[in-house]
Amino acid sequence: MDSLAENSVWKSECRAETQRVYIADKDVLLAKPQTFMNLSGESVQALMAFYKVQPENLLVFSDDVNLVCGKMRIRPSGSAGGQNGLKNIIEKIGQNFARVRIGAGKCPPNWELINWVLSPISKEDKPLCEEAIGKVKNLCEVYLTKGVEAAQNLFN
Repeated sequence: MDSLAENSVWKSECRAETQRVYIADKDVLLAKPQTFMNLSGESVQALMAFYKVQPENLLVFSDDVNLVCGKMRIRPSGSAGGQNGLKNIIEKIGQNFARVRIGAGKCPPNWELINWVLSPISKEDKPLCEEAIGKVKNLCEVYLTKGVEAAQNLFN
């Protein structure tokens, strides 16, 4: 989200840090839930109610240990795919929202998954992650102007 932010000032509301920005000439609310990741849906649901956002206008970004580091996968709806933050959002608002998963890579042998996803990005994976993050603004512009299918065609 920070790569989309227009400034460093974030507002605290609904257990999230938020910022209003313009992307492709559209007013967009960026939100970084400040709950535990497994409870992200509480913040998302509260923000959607406050701002009167429908699920079809929501785009959620999450990590995915089942994708190669830096790979992006966009879907118009679907399951949580084992990602607990997405699972909680689905429990709170349903499945009908678009999501972008960004690969974190497989958990190495002898690591606990929680330690893997919370560890710093390795120096080998950092360029892959930076490349993916560098595409986020363009992905959002395509999504907002041409829709989720066009974004899938360009970024999956």
